Parts: sequence; structure tokens; C-alpha cells
Amino acid sequence: MISNAETDRKTRAPDGYFFRLLKLNAPEWPYSIMGAIGSVLSGFIGPTFAIVMSNMIEVFYYRNPASMERKTKEYVFIYIGAGLYAVAAYLIQHYFFSIMGENLTTRVRRMMLAAILRNEVGWFDEEEHNSSLLAARLATDASDVKSAIAERISVILQNMTSLLTSFIVAFIVEWRVSLLILATFPLLVLSNFAQQLSLKGFAGDTAKAHAKTSMIAGEGVSNIRTVAAFNAQNKILSLFCHELRIPQLGSLRRSQTAGLLFGLSQLALYASEALILWYGAHLVSKGVSTFSKVIKVFVVLVVTANSVAETVSLAPEIIRGGEAVGSVFSILDRQTRIDPDDPEAEIVETIRGEIELRHVDFAYPSRPDIMVFKDFNLRIRTGQSQALVGASGSGKSSVIALIERFYDPIVGKVMIDGKDIRRLNLKSLRLKIGLVQQEPALFAASIFENIAYGKEGATEAEVIEAARTANVHGFVSGLPDGYKTPVGERGVQLSGGQKQRIAIARAVLKDPTILLLDEATSALDAESECVLQEALERLMRGRTTVLVAHRLSTIRGVDSIGVVQDGRIVEHGSHSELVSRPDGAYSRLLQLQHHHI
Repeated sequence: MISNAETDRKTRAPDGYFFRLLKLNAPEWPYSIMGAIGSVLSGFIGPTFAIVMSNMIEVFYYRNPASMERKTKEYVFIYIGAGLYAVAAYLIQHYFFSIMGENLTTRVRRMMLAAILRNEVGWFDEEEHNSSLLAARLATDASDVKSAIAERISVILQNMTSLLTSFIVAFIVEWRVSLLILATFPLLVLSNFAQQLSLKGFAGDTAKAHAKTSMIAGEGVSNIRTVAAFNAQNKILSLFCHELRIPQLGSLRRSQTAGLLFGLSQLALYASEALILWYGAHLVSKGVSTFSKVIKVFVVLVVTANSVAETVSLAPEIIRGGEAVGSVFSILDRQTRIDPDDPEAEIVETIRGEIELRHVDFAYPSRPDIMVFKDFNLRIRTGQSQALVGASGSGKSSVIALIERFYDPIVGKVMIDGKDIRRLNLKSLRLKIGLVQQEPALFAASIFENIAYGKEGATEAEVIEAARTANVHGFVSGLPDGYKTPVGERGVQLSGGQKQRIAIARAVLKDPTILLLDEATSALDAESECVLQEALERLMRGRTTVLVAHRLSTIRGVDSIGVVQDGRIVEHGSHSELVSRPDGAYSRLLQLQHHHI
């Protein structure tokens, strides 16, 4: 399970992030100008309705019925006109700012995914960077970012226009009452703001609060076969309910605070309005002002305060957008420790395929205290096949990880053709290396698309030829949809042997100089292993090959075998040479396997 540190994190937005977002939004500047015009036009709506409303109140005190009817009709048409104006203004404001915000969201999401995929493999080993949380950040943080720019600009422009218009009108009509309202205006806005916030219930960042519950639910669904086989439904539900307690308790606390704040906001609001009305009545009684002026100023500014508070109540979304910006830029600004496309590195055009690990010390970044290799040495000549055997956890697969440069050694060098791979452009180097893993990684796409991952722009003829070489074509041809057959999530609709052969076909299509096989047949039955072994032997011809093997029967024909033990190669030689040493490590492994059989 992951720590709470990640789900509760509040990454501070970097300095100057607003201007960086504006720069990212530069292609949409015509939309932002139109949206800004719409915001300014929207700012006039609140004061306009308030002025018309105050005039209508005055009309009801007319003593002449004909004048009252005429003025009422006049203001009714003004109301309708103002309503039509509001439709146009809000449409312009939200339409253009929505385009601006959505384009920014799409761009940020694309940049985030590119930055995530650029990181070294060790970064993904950390608990807070598991697939569920990264997917959640990609989905929610990028969407929240638009609140930090599009909604912020919209709210500021609309509020400023509304405030300026209201106070200009109010000071022209009755400056004394306006001064008092100006003094209490912050209290009016805060009271209305607290009321809006209370009614929303302080929704908070529910996406991040429920990140762990989403992860548990996702794991339960994706591993449904295991869950069903072990009757673990109740266990998944128990874990899910346990993780729901934290956001549940938080929601209860927020609800209590919301109720108290709502009551206090109402007290402050009514007290402020009572003070303004008392002072207005005092001015009217002294003959200094008139009822019409006082009520007009009161309605204009109080209604404006309410509309300002409504827009200010978007603050939680804007604040969350600021936090999301911190999360987004923490990904975008991170410098990967292993850059696959380092411009200063040497581009690899061709390689012979000679591999050497020289005096390597290595530990996984997520477990720095546990040394996997200590002064590890291994040399594989061009075109040779090298098998690595040993007990589980001895470091066999770590050799493949180092050759692929998923990780860098702490000490020592990993060399290809005599060159330290840290000086080679990793993207171009990996084009020359093929990898077949114990658990083949298939994507939720068709068989054709999964094989075509091996080579960008591969033709149908090339894919089918690779499939024939890997003994895939036979079983695919028997499927109703052939190569268009979807394999399901992680290849769930195929057998282990079929998935593995597709992975081999992908490697065949790539036509690599170096081939890495990480226990490619360990989980298969004898018949599938026989078919797969034939495909592997064809694939290995003329290539430098590194095999990590569990079943020793599958490596008898390789050029050289290395026995890995305690982070070192303790024995090295061909199968016949190693068998001739009855007390050797390889012979003991053979005896153990024969004993278990």
C-alpha cells in the first residue's frame, strides 16, 4: 500500500507559475481576448439589475396609477433587454474561456504524460509513483490547472468591472451612504462568501482524498480472477471501507464547520444591512437625503456584494487549481536521471553486440541498502549466447535491467562495443536491443497492433512475416478476426504461450542486434515450451543473446552459462564444462531440479 504522504500532499506552486501558464496558453490569445471582453461585459450585469430593481421599488410609491403603469412597462422591457444582454455576455465569456482552458488542459496532459514516460524506471519503483496515482494525477491535476488561469482571469475581470460600476453609481447618487457601505463592504462580501462556501459544504479535494480508495478498487477489478479464486471480495471491500474512513471523517468535520460558519455569516450579513438601513433612515429623517436615493444605493451595493461573493466562492476551485499547478510542474520540471534522448550523447547507428559489465556495484534505488551486485564482472562476445542461472533473487534479471539501462550502476561500467552506455544516446541504443520478458506486456489492442509495437511504421507483410517466425501465424489464422482480434487488458484473452509468442514476434519485427530473454519459458507447459523454444532458437541466430533461465533444460545449447550467486558470477563455461564439475554450483542446481522432478 502507499503512504498517506502522497494523497495528502500539497505541492506548492512554483514562483511565476501564472506567467508560465499564460505562455503555455499563448496559441489561444485571441480566445483569451474575446473571453476577457465577455467578462467585462458580464461585470455590468449585476449593477444594471440592481439599479433597475431599486427604480422599480421607487415606482411602487407613485401616487399616479398611470405613471406607475407607464414606468413599470418601461422597466419590464429594460429587464428583458438586460436578460438578453446577459445571455450574450455570459456566452462570450464562458465559450472563449472554455476553449482556452480546455486547450490548456489537453496541452498540459500531453506534456505531463511525455514527462512521466521520460523518467527513469527507478522513479516508477517508488510507492508514490504507482500507476493508479499517476493516472489520477494525469486525469485530475491537468483539469484543475484551468481553474488557475481561465477561471481566475474571468473572475477577476468580472468582479473588478462590477465593483467599479457599482461604486461609481452609488457615490454619484448618495455619497454618505456609499461611504458607510464601503466601510462594511468587506464584511458583506465575506458573509456572502461564507454562506456560499457553507452551502457547498467545503467540498475540498475529493479526488486526492479518494486516491487510495480508487487504487484499491482498480486493483480489485484488474485482478478479478485472483480475487474470485481466493474468495477475497470481502477483503477488498474491507480495505476499501477502511480507506474511506479518512475522507469520511474529514467530510464530517467540514460539515460541522460549514454549519457554524453559515450561522455566523448570516449574523454578520444582517447586522451590516441593519446598520446601513438605520443610517439611511437617519439621513432621510434629517432631510439630508431621500428615500429614493438611499434605497437605490443600498440595493445596488448589497446586490453587487452578493454577486461578487458568488464568484469569489469559486476560490476553492482556484486554490485547488494552484495546488494542481504545483503537482503538474513538479512532474514537468523534474530532470530524469537517465535521459533517453540526451542531445549530447553519441547516436548509435550500428553495433556489433559485444557486452561487458565491468566491476559493477548495484542496488535498486527503492532499496539502496540491499546490494544486488558487488564487483560484478561479465563479458559476452559478439554473436554469443550467454545464459544466466541461479537462485531466485540472485540478480539474474538485474543484468538485463542494466544492459537495457533501466538503471545505472553505483560503481563500475556497463559497456557495449567497448563504450560506456551512459555516453550513448539511449533511445537509439534501445532500437538495437530486443527484450522478451517472463510476463509479456501486451496492450489492450489487436494482435496486429501488439506485434507492430516492435517497429515504428511496420507494414502488414512485415508483421505477418515476424508472426510466422515466432510460430504465431498458425493460431492467429484460426481466430475469427485473425490479426484484428483484441487481446483484452494485459492480454487476458490469450493463453500464456500465445502471449509469449506475440512478444517474441514483436522482438523478431524489431530485428535487434542484442536479444535479452528474461525467463521467457519459465511459466509454460511442456508443449508450449517446445513450440516457443523453436521460435527462440530461430530468433537467437546471429545475435548476441542474454538468457535468464529457470529451467536448465532450455539452455543446454547456449555458448556459455554463468551461475550468479551472492551478486557475483561464481561459475562460467559451457554446459558440458560445468557438468564435468560434480561439486560445482551448476551441478548442484541440476541436481536440485532433477530431485524436484
